[in-house]
Amino acid sequence: MNDCLFFGYNSQPKLIKNEEEIITKPIQFKFENENENENENEKQIKQISSSWISTIFLFKNGKAIEYLNKNDSKQNPKKIQIEENIQKVTVGCWNEAILTKEGNVFAKGEFINSKNPKEFINISSLIEDTNDRIIQDIFSGVYSIYLLTSNQNAYGIGSNQFGQLNFDYETLQKTEKPILMMKNVSKIFSGNSSNHIFLLNSNQELFGCGWNKLGQLGLGKSRKQEWQIQKSTKIQNIPKGKIIDIKCGTDNSIMLIENQNENENPKRKLYSCGYFRYNGLGKNKHTYEFTEIKSSLFENDDNILDFSVGHSHTLILTSNSKLIAFGDNSHGQLGTGDTKIN
Repeated sequence: MNDCLFFGYNSQPKLIKNEEEIITKPIQFKFENENENENENEKQIKQISSSWISTIFLFKNGKAIEYLNKNDSKQNPKKIQIEENIQKVTVGCWNEAILTKEGNVFAKGEFINSKNPKEFINISSLIEDTNDRIIQDIFSGVYSIYLLTSNQNAYGIGSNQFGQLNFDYETLQKTEKPILMMKNVSKIFSGNSSNHIFLLNSNQELFGCGWNKLGQLGLGKSRKQEWQIQKSTKIQNIPKGKIIDIKCGTDNSIMLIENQNENENPKRKLYSCGYFRYNGLGKNKHTYEFTEIKSSLFENDDNILDFSVGHSHTLILTSNSKLIAFGDNSHGQLGTGDTKIN
C-alpha cells in the first residue's frame, strides 16, 4: 500500500485508535482491522475524502471503506457495499456521495434522504430527464451535493438555505431529488465546509451563488451587503489566465490560475477572496475580489501543483515538493508539531 500520513483532529472520526485526540506531526496511517478488510494493506489508495462526519478511503481497485464519526467501540472501518466500480468519493459535513464507473451516484445524509439518512441511495436515478442520468463528476457542500452530467448540466440536491442550489430560498428550501441548476457547465467548484458554489460554463465564464456574508464569492465591495446570492451571478474582474481549480472554504475561496505565455513556461498562481482567519499567508482582512496570494514561502522557481482548503486552513503543494500550510492550527491540522496559529 502506498504511504498515507495523518495529522490533525483525531476524534470525529477517530482514525488512529492509540493516538491522542490531536496529532500535531504527520504519522503513518495503518488500517487497524485486517480481518474485516482482507488484503486491504496491499491496495493502492486512489483518493481520500474527509469531513467531521466520516472519512472515506477509495482504492484503485474500485473498492472503498469509511470510518464513521460514530461507529462501534473499536472504531473499525466499514466496507462500502456498492457493487459497481467506484471512481470518486466526496464527503461533506452532512453527506457522502459515491460516483461509479457506470456514471451512477449513490449518496446519503440527513438532507439527502431524511427517512433513512444512514443508507446510500441512487440519487442519479431520481433525475427527471432520463437522458441526463449519466454523471461525470460529484462535489459536496456542507448540506448539499452537486452533480455534473455527461451532457454538461449541473444538478443540486439537499439544502438550499443560502441559495446554493441556484434557487430562491422562499421557492425552494430543500430537495431530496436532484434539480437542474445550470446548463452548459464545464466545471463545478465547491468545498465540504462551504455553503457557496462556483459554476464555470462552456464559454469559460464563472458564476457563483450561495453564502456571501464575508465576500467569499468575489463579487466586489458593491455586493458585500448581499449575504445570500440566491441566483447564479457572473463573477467579474477575474485574473487573466485559465482557471485550473477553485476550492471553497467556509468563509473564503481560493482560485488557481495558469498564466500562459508563448515565450515562457505556464506559471500557476493562487488568488483568494473572502475572510482569512489567523493571518492566512499575510492576509488578515476581508478581500471582496480575487487577489493574488503573495508570500516569501513561494520561491521564484516554485509552481503550484495542487492545494486543499479546509474550514479555516489551507495546504499548498509546489513543484519543488514543498508542502506549505497556513491558517487555523488549533487541532494540529497544519502538521507543524504544535497548535500555534500560523
